[in-house]
Amino acid sequence: MFIRSERLFLRPGWPEDRDELLALVADESVVRNLARAPWPYTADDARRFLDMPEDRFLPRFLITHPGAAGARLVGCVGLSEKHGEANLGYWIAREYWGQGFAGEATRAVLTLARSIGHKRIVASHFVDNPASGRVLEKAGFTRTGRIVEQFSQGRGMAYPAREYALEFDAPSDCDDDSDNRGVSSARMSAARLSPRRRAA
Repeated sequence: MFIRSERLFLRPGWPEDRDELLALVADESVVRNLARAPWPYTADDARRFLDMPEDRFLPRFLITHPGAAGARLVGCVGLSEKHGEANLGYWIAREYWGQGFAGEATRAVLTLARSIGHKRIVASHFVDNPASGRVLEKAGFTRTGRIVEQFSQGRGMAYPAREYALEFDAPSDCDDDSDNRGVSSARMSAARLSPRRRAA
């Protein structure tokens, strides 16, 4: 499954992405904001992540930014299962912070999530990472009012995390252009390739 948004191309991870993935995510400032990535992050961790089986109802994508020199890997976004609900997660490599890539990739995945039948998506961020909360709120998430202790492998400890939810039938869903800057007109398309096809 692939998604094209205004500036980004979201695609599955492949084994040959390991070194580039490792170079971007093996950064403590990135890993400390993630729940499931260990620190230090190693080549074996990158390989295990890329080898994880795909789930068409909980898709995950590498975020790439196409350009004249090719498509640069800038981060990752996707859905996972958390307490029986679909949970949105993402990270952006530090050198690409502040360029709006997290918001654009998040909105693309939310549009896909709705199209494949999800009604509610949850998300969270550690309270010392407020920038992630701003991304979620711009994408249409609202605070649940709960702050919970969430374990972070990167920190090696539990840390307070603020919880969010998005109900697709609510007025603030991801198709509301007033809240989400034209998601419905973002020229996004998704295509299934099975079995995986890549250029030789």
